[in-house]
Amino acid sequence: MERRIFLAVILGALVMYGWQALFMPPPPATTPAKTPTEAPAATRPTPAAPSAAAAAPAAPVDPAVAPVKGESSEREIVVETAAAEIVLTNRGARVLHWRLKDYQDPSGQRVDLIPSNVPPDQPRPFALRVDDPQVTRRLNESLYQVRGDAGGRVDARTSAATIAFEFEDASGLRARKEFRFEPRHVVAFTADISSSGTTINPTIQWGPGLGDLGAASSGGSYFTGNAVQPPQAVYHRDGDVERLKADAVASQPVHEGQFRFAGIDDHYFLAALVNPGQARLEFRSVPLPVAGRDAPIQFLSAAYRLPQPPRALKLYVGPKQFDVLRAVDGELVRAIDFGIFSWMVVPLLSALKWLYGFLGNYGWAIIALTILLNLVLFYPRHRSVVAMRKMQQIQPEMKAIQDRYANLKATDPAKQKMNTEIMNLYRERGVNPASGCVPMLLTMPVLLAFYSLLAMSIELRGAPFAGWIRDLSAPDPYFVIPLLMGITMFWQQKITPTAADPTQQRIMMIMPIMFTAMMAFSPSGVVLYWTVSQLWAIGQQYLTNRLIGPPALATARRGK
Repeated sequence: MERRIFLAVILGALVMYGWQALFMPPPPATTPAKTPTEAPAATRPTPAAPSAAAAAPAAPVDPAVAPVKGESSEREIVVETAAAEIVLTNRGARVLHWRLKDYQDPSGQRVDLIPSNVPPDQPRPFALRVDDPQVTRRLNESLYQVRGDAGGRVDARTSAATIAFEFEDASGLRARKEFRFEPRHVVAFTADISSSGTTINPTIQWGPGLGDLGAASSGGSYFTGNAVQPPQAVYHRDGDVERLKADAVASQPVHEGQFRFAGIDDHYFLAALVNPGQARLEFRSVPLPVAGRDAPIQFLSAAYRLPQPPRALKLYVGPKQFDVLRAVDGELVRAIDFGIFSWMVVPLLSALKWLYGFLGNYGWAIIALTILLNLVLFYPRHRSVVAMRKMQQIQPEMKAIQDRYANLKATDPAKQKMNTEIMNLYRERGVNPASGCVPMLLTMPVLLAFYSLLAMSIELRGAPFAGWIRDLSAPDPYFVIPLLMGITMFWQQKITPTAADPTQQRIMMIMPIMFTAMMAFSPSGVVLYWTVSQLWAIGQQYLTNRLIGPPALATARRGK
């Protein structure tokens, strides 16, 4: 029995390690190869430098393609929604910044979903591409006439607002882009392009993203403490969600089909088409420098082409917040990578947010939810302790049976008699050898689901608890809670009934050390959950011991 428990604990540790290795994102590569698209370090603009579009020198104008409709100087237009501040430029009618009001980076500034150092040769969001490179350049570098703004500002805080960009040149090229911004993270995009009266169906480009290294994500891992999911491609096709990292994109950049959503995401944020239908997706890896990193990070650039020119094409650009995504489209919540335990994470997240509505603090909400979960597991855990106590009581008899057959080889047919006698002993004493393991195995999926919940849910990003715990999605900076967790695990093992021999007991005492090391760099929220669970288990153990009384060890039966 004790060997089974030991194997179950070891298996649980291996599952946690495998979860980290296989499903959680690895730390960003430190030595990515430089590609031809990478701008030299000396030419990359810094975050404080003017935008690439504003700094680019004006190209000589061919009289044959001189603008007929447009504006004489470049300017920026600021769209303010309830959730974001979007900065567009009339040069090419593209997006320069997408700053979220409710999320800050480590410096206290609003998170900007557009990287701060996009090289001039890379597209900006909503740039257009056609078959003719010269037409593409004119579409993206010409100065458009802006309609729908008031003094360079558009107010979409309470209701949707529309802004249009129009351009025409002497060659007969006409372009009109229309953006309809909704108050919360959604924009509908329309593009009408024609040349000499012939309609052109453009490819919509979304430049490298999102943000600077996961839009300044927090969130830790078991061993690194700072691993975040780097930008990756994500799409929903034929009922399945596919996620492509930079190396997968390099081997297969083009994807076609009927899509429910498609775009780029990182640890906490998403920029994706919603219900585009039939489409052709093109993804490309783009290395960009990131502050605090010695080597560039691989970002992804996306391009989308529909069978027909885009008309009110809906895009979601914002946080991977469960309720917000669900309000836009029910399937869009699958952009959050909760892993194989998503079926458990979703109700846990709903319960956690419900408790947060009452308590106003996610740390206390985690504690309250932990208590509720342990109440559900109270009876199975009680039965487990009772079963282990029975196993402890019959240990002398089991040892006597094993000693009688100790000199026989495992292949000896007479050895089977030992197993028969042990099973008869179990039956006589009413002991189920598996009943002590089940409750412990039941807690393991909950632990992994909590880990996925706290590591991936943006609701926990930057959520404080108390004292030095200022972010429940990040590791405890002083390792106080992990140490408390290790102490509670050691305490629980000391008071738990055991039928193991002294050697096995010493091996089991290694487990608190292993778990403490593994959880030291995990999100402090999940360590808080595990610590509270251990304290509850200790209290229940004392209560159960009082209810069932001290163990009465049986004497060994004499051999026949």
